[in-house]
Amino acid sequence: MIITFLGTSAANAFPEAFCNCINCERARELGGPSLRKRSALLINDDLLIDLGPDIMTSSQMHGCSLSNVSYCLQTHPHADHLDLSHLLSKSPEYGVVDAPCLHFYASHETLQRAAQTFERDLSGDSLLSPETGKKLNLKIHPIEPLQPFTFGRYRVTAFPANHAPTMGAMLYAVESDGCCMFYGTDTATLLEQTWRGFHQFKMRFNVVILDHTYGPDQPGSDHLSAHQVIEHVARMRNEGLLTENSRVFATHIAHEGNPAHPELAKFAAQHGYEIAYDGLVLEV
Repeated sequence: MIITFLGTSAANAFPEAFCNCINCERARELGGPSLRKRSALLINDDLLIDLGPDIMTSSQMHGCSLSNVSYCLQTHPHADHLDLSHLLSKSPEYGVVDAPCLHFYASHETLQRAAQTFERDLSGDSLLSPETGKKLNLKIHPIEPLQPFTFGRYRVTAFPANHAPTMGAMLYAVESDGCCMFYGTDTATLLEQTWRGFHQFKMRFNVVILDHTYGPDQPGSDHLSAHQVIEHVARMRNEGLLTENSRVFATHIAHEGNPAHPELAKFAAQHGYEIAYDGLVLEV
C-alpha cells in the first residue's frame, strides 16, 4: 500500500493567507513541509479519501497524477473536504480523456448535503440521479457505519466520527495487500462505538492517521488536540490495535496552536508519533 498525503492542514490551510500570527509567519519563512494544503489522501494511485478543494494543486505540486482514481471515500460534506466542482472537471464534457468511472462512497447524510450543494451552486441537476451519474462518469454508493464493503483490491470499514453529527461524518479503515490503515479526521475524541467496532472487526493497524487540529498547549473540543492524539495512541497500544511496527501520523493541522513543521515534529517524536506533511509518501 502506497499512501500519499495530498494535504495536511485544517480548514483554513497553514499558513492562513490572511494571518500574521507567529506560526504562519514562521511557516512562510521555512516553506517546505511547513506549508500545508487542506487535508486529503491518496492510496496507491486509484483511491482518494476526500474530494478536497486543493487536490488539483496537490497533484501538480507533488507530481502525483489522479488520472487513475476510480474510488473516493468521502469523510463528510464540509467545504474544506468536498469540492463538487471536481466532478464537473473530471467529466468528458471538460475534455477529460479515458478517465475511469469514479465510484463515490459516502454516508446518506453527506450525499444529501452534497446533492443540495450541487444542484444549487453548480448544475441545477440532481447529483443522485442516474442521468447525472452517466453525464459525470460517476457512480454513487451510500454507505453505513460498521458495515464493511469491498471494491477493487480494498476492504473498507466506515466508523462514525465525533464530528458534524447531522452530516454523517465517517472515519475509515482501509485494508489491502495485507495492510490496514485507519484515517481518523475530522473528529473529536473517538466514540466508544468506534472503539468497540475496532475490536468487533479485529482491527490491527499498520498505519494510523489522526486529526491534530489543536496544538500542544490547547484543549481539544470539536477536533483532537496534540495531547488527545497521545492519549488515543496509548489506548490503541494498550488495546492491541497496533501492529508491532505500526506508525502513527498527525494530519489536519491548524495554524492556531501548532508551530511550524520542525518544532511540531520534534514534539511529536518525543511522544511516539509523527507529523505528516504535504507530499509525504509512505510505502507500507
